[in-house]
This record gives sequence, C-alpha cells and structure tokens, in this order.
Amino acid sequence: MSISETNVVDFIGVDPAKKIARLAISDHLAWDDPEEEKEHLWLLQEKINSYLRFIEGGELYQNYPDATGASCEIELVSKYPLSVAGVRFFEQARSIVQAAGFDLLYRVFTPQ
Repeated sequence: MSISETNVVDFIGVDPAKKIARLAISDHLAWDDPEEEKEHLWLLQEKINSYLRFIEGGELYQNYPDATGASCEIELVSKYPLSVAGVRFFEQARSIVQAAGFDLLYRVFTPQ
C-alpha cells in the first residue's frame, strides 16, 4: 500500500488510552522531478480525500471500534522531503482537514 493506491488506507493505529486514531499515508515518491510533481500532488490530494471519506463515512469506527470518540490524525510519512510546491499544498490541505475536525501531520521517514 502506498500513495499510488489512492482508494486504500495504508496504515491505521489506535491508542485507546490517549484517544488518538492515526491514519498514515505512505509516500515513497521523490519530489525532485518538476514534470512528475503535478501527478504527485494529485495523488496526495486524492489520498487525503479518501482518508477523509473513510473517517467521515464511519468506516474507521466500524472497523476499529476503539477509535470511537478518539481524535483523528492523518499523517503523511514521506521517504523524501516535500518540495516547495509540496509544502504549499500540505499547508492548504492541513487547513481543510483541520476545518473538518481532524489533523494533518507530516514527517520524513528515517530508518532506525
């Protein structure tokens, strides 16, 4: 599962003690090719929209009952740092996701 599969939730973790449900997007694509950047941004937009539908449509709570009443976070876990356009997109997307009552986080994956 990855960003390329826009209709699939890549990873879900629920911490019932902290009341947090985190849904992660796995992004293995580089941001250094300007010609591929538009496609990358489109994939990310579609993936975030799928996650919002999954949460708002109740599928999260049907499949993960412990998530009921938890705050939801969507986390983009990227292999590469975001480009300038990627950062702009992320900031706009974060505002939209937060307006829906959830949070959008970002980090670059660093192997241990």
